[in-house]
Amino acid sequence: MSSYTPIDALLAEHTPLPPPVERTRLRSSLGITRARVAQAIGINTATLDAWEEGLAEPETHLRATYAYFLAQAHIVNAYRAHAIAEPRITASTETTDTTVETLPQRAPCVLCGKLATQQVAGYPQHLTATECAEAAGTPAPPHPARYEAKPDNRIPKPRSSASPRSSTTQDLISQIVTAALAAHDGDPHKATAALTARAIPDAMALLNACRVGSRYDIVHHPALPGMLRKTAPRKPDLIWEARLNWQRPQAPEHTSPVAALDINGAFLSALKTHLPLGRLEPSNPQHHDRRRAGVHLITPPTWEHDAYLPNPMGPRHEPGPVWVTEPTLRLLLRLSGPGHALCDPPVIHESYTSGATENLLEKFRTTLRDARARALDEDDKVTLEYVKALYAKFVSTLGESTQNRELCRPDWMHIIRSQAFANLWSKAYKAHTEGLTLVRVCGTDELHLQGDWLRTFPEGRNLSQVKLKETYAISLIYPEARENAQTACNSPDVEKRRYEYAGGRYVGCRTCGGDLCTACRTAHLRPSDVPYEYNDDNVCESCR
Repeated sequence: MSSYTPIDALLAEHTPLPPPVERTRLRSSLGITRARVAQAIGINTATLDAWEEGLAEPETHLRATYAYFLAQAHIVNAYRAHAIAEPRITASTETTDTTVETLPQRAPCVLCGKLATQQVAGYPQHLTATECAEAAGTPAPPHPARYEAKPDNRIPKPRSSASPRSSTTQDLISQIVTAALAAHDGDPHKATAALTARAIPDAMALLNACRVGSRYDIVHHPALPGMLRKTAPRKPDLIWEARLNWQRPQAPEHTSPVAALDINGAFLSALKTHLPLGRLEPSNPQHHDRRRAGVHLITPPTWEHDAYLPNPMGPRHEPGPVWVTEPTLRLLLRLSGPGHALCDPPVIHESYTSGATENLLEKFRTTLRDARARALDEDDKVTLEYVKALYAKFVSTLGESTQNRELCRPDWMHIIRSQAFANLWSKAYKAHTEGLTLVRVCGTDELHLQGDWLRTFPEGRNLSQVKLKETYAISLIYPEARENAQTACNSPDVEKRRYEYAGGRYVGCRTCGGDLCTACRTAHLRPSDVPYEYNDDNVCESCR
């Protein structure tokens, strides 16, 4: 036996494996199912399918264990072949001569065909399967009994070699939660705390499982351009994420209650965004390539609708250029297009981009989404909190974090956050175009509205729905709001009386945000003045 156990283990982890076709043949020739082999190795059946089909390769100790199984399967197959060729060497209950003798000269083993120094019942052979494996040049991994430990409260980690199929990753989350509850005697509070504490490595393992067989390779630790590096240990980098923090400057003309809505799973939905695959490199700023993504130095356009719509750049008051991410730039370009015509196009000075795809985290996102939906249906609060911790901590540690050294992509972190803020702005704009009055838009998921919001947003806890947090009086944030507040805009400022044509309709006064009658073009129309069935007409009562 070798005295270099760590070296033997290291070499065993890099043992060459036979081709995928041979792996399947060795297993099937013994009549062993994939499920039994997977259970013996400690993996799931889908992972073994990927190994046998060549879609993935085992790593670390799993490679050594799988190589050991294949070597033993080869030995057993060789023994069967010899037994068929020489029936007299087959095992028999009547055989009594089991004397072990030393051969004067080494001869081929009847089990593996390699040279042996001993014989049993007159036939040259190795005494153990380990000796056959060593003679074949396939180091056997340490016996599993060496690693057996006393039961403890540790939760098994998810394996990174899972199948790309959704059911496998769903089962992975369920198994982890079940193990956590069992380890803490069914206490949901302790199980939730334990799962939350290990959410970061679990999220990375789940990401690796979801990327088995994926088409794109990513760079985990790319060299960072200057704007993505922190200027000091406790200071941020130069990227502006356009986080919204807006409140209507003047009290709305209505005194109806305000509904504070919560957008469900904002960061989870934001995982569907254009993410760069490789290192960010300088690219042509004069032409925005939608097949690439990254960060851009832009001069934002002037925003003239702050009276009733939040600035998509967020509360930024410093003039001049600023570094923004791909979602912010795409939102500004969309708002400057003919479909909206709300602002001028941003001026792009510099761009650092890489080839990108919107589906890079799609399997990861849908796995968490399905697990979240299933937890809501089953009222499983432990799984719900665990899933929330998985995607929240995954996003928050993508930057230069000491808790996640497996993946360092601060550009991804900024892009995902900016996508969440862009999604919130889009919902706010949808509410405005549907005749609702925006009161506040802030944070990642807060939308405060006046009006019949159920007509626009379905209520619920799924990602496509919103949740009502509270309802409060408008006077709580606007003390000047009264029951007899003015009911129409009468601002004498002519410049603010201009109207913009967008998408086939006049969309509002710059002072009050009300619509303009498309017939007389003088009357201001509040959202409550226009019935929903006539909302596209924008005609006042006197012209109707």
